[in-house]
Amino acid sequence: MRFAQYKYLCEHIFEADESGNIKQHYDKIEAASLPPLVLAYIGDAYFHLFVRTRLLFFEKNKVHILNDFSAKIVSATYQAYAYRNLQDELTAEEKDIFRKAYNAKSHAPRVASIVDYHTSTGIEAIIGYLQLTASEERLRLLCEKSFQLIIKKIRQEQSSTDQ
Repeated sequence: MRFAQYKYLCEHIFEADESGNIKQHYDKIEAASLPPLVLAYIGDAYFHLFVRTRLLFFEKNKVHILNDFSAKIVSATYQAYAYRNLQDELTAEEKDIFRKAYNAKSHAPRVASIVDYHTSTGIEAIIGYLQLTASEERLRLLCEKSFQLIIKKIRQEQSSTDQ
């Protein structure tokens, strides 16, 4: 994004109304009309919070341990692993959201393969969609299944390196 465009957006996104309060641009959020990468942006944040909260059932004092595990669990590689194990359980609508997000143009980080990065973007978009549509039961189910799959995979990898 060019500097002039960025400056314009910064000046106009948070406009004040007549009483000095920040004026919203939209009355409601239509999840179905949001770009897939925006859904993934929300899904990434939700899954991060889910994992961090879930880890408190295992450790409550060592924040560096919590941070290390949460970073590992929410990595593109492990999210892609979870997706590959859950894909048959997804609804047609969720598969469509995944496909759109997977194919969205984005830049993969250096720490994951391009396929894993796009796959994790797809599952994050599903999570974001479910969060924005208040599909709480389905959201918790997919996040918990992903969490369990990833933890089991980490344990499996750890036990194979211990041998």
